[in-house]
Amino acid sequence: MTSITPTRLSDGRELIYFDAHEDSAARHRDPAASRDTRGLPPRGPAGTARFDALSGEWVAVAAHRQSRTHLPPADQCPLCPTTPANLSEIPATDYEVVVFENRFSSFGPDLGALPETPGWGTTATASGRCEVVAFDSAHEGSFGSLSPERARTVIDAWAHRTEALSAMPGIKQVFCFENRGADIGVTLLHPHGQIYAYPFIPPRAATLAARAAAFFDASGGRQTLMGHALAAERSSGDRMVIEGKHFSAFVPFAARWPVEVHLVPHRQVADLAGLSDEERNELTTVYLELLGRLDAPYPTPTPYIAAWQQAPIDDELRPASYLHLQLTSPRRAADKLKFLAGSEAAMGAFINDTTPESVADALRRATPTENVSGVPARKDHP
Repeated sequence: MTSITPTRLSDGRELIYFDAHEDSAARHRDPAASRDTRGLPPRGPAGTARFDALSGEWVAVAAHRQSRTHLPPADQCPLCPTTPANLSEIPATDYEVVVFENRFSSFGPDLGALPETPGWGTTATASGRCEVVAFDSAHEGSFGSLSPERARTVIDAWAHRTEALSAMPGIKQVFCFENRGADIGVTLLHPHGQIYAYPFIPPRAATLAARAAAFFDASGGRQTLMGHALAAERSSGDRMVIEGKHFSAFVPFAARWPVEVHLVPHRQVADLAGLSDEERNELTTVYLELLGRLDAPYPTPTPYIAAWQQAPIDDELRPASYLHLQLTSPRRAADKLKFLAGSEAAMGAFINDTTPESVADALRRATPTENVSGVPARKDHP
């Protein structure tokens, strides 16, 4: 069972240790061993959110993020354990999994609701919360390079934070994600992900939720849209990649990206917090296998965005919503990337350079690699 130990950094930000082993948890419960001695200045004010009346969307303005850390050397990494020469964001000599409030947050630290009837020129505080999830104390790697035990602890951390953030005032959507690779825009090599707790439902999530709700209502509440899609994909088999007892992975029929895979639980749940222990155990192995297959066709690691689509915090939308992972990569060949140009960036109309069936076939036939980056496998217990 994962132990959870909260503490505070010197500027008041919350930091939480997640440990699968009691001796690690005991060290982190010792105030002297977990005290942040940096004496950071108080946190600055939150950024702003501006309403785009032309699209009906909110845009966060976070100019303070311009000064955030960018690809530091290992001895200056803010996610590595603290040493006398590197007082990092994590004031411990070692750790398993850590979640903390982002120092360069796009949303928050203020909490509260956005205006209900915004119009042209409406500006508000960009309330909400942004957290960093350090997957491991090793400096290099990604979720796919974790041991199964460590990956399960990360999943428990995602579930815990999803439940906690969903209960905070003004939060409308909780989004857990991992960016991997410099081609995606990653600014830290340390294996990590992020969690955004938005004060609004983002456009992509709003579209998915609306489509799901319409389908659910049309069926008289008997069928979900993702459940229907999953059943169709499993029946066809043309785009299936992995099929387990509790989870299946498939390339969607209308994939937007050169590589795109959906990882879907067989049981409808609204979010990661709703998964059972047995489902979390299988998710650990299926997700690691999927990431291994993603790397297998190429001699170098594949850049990707792993995005967990969870139900909005909305009583009307949640019954129809269905947790799933959208794993996407712009890699269309070993040495080529797809860039969002005119049609995609300006109009939102995607044109795919690959066929979903050929991508699914390649991933099915791939022998999963443990770690093509060459990063040594991390031990389970620090």
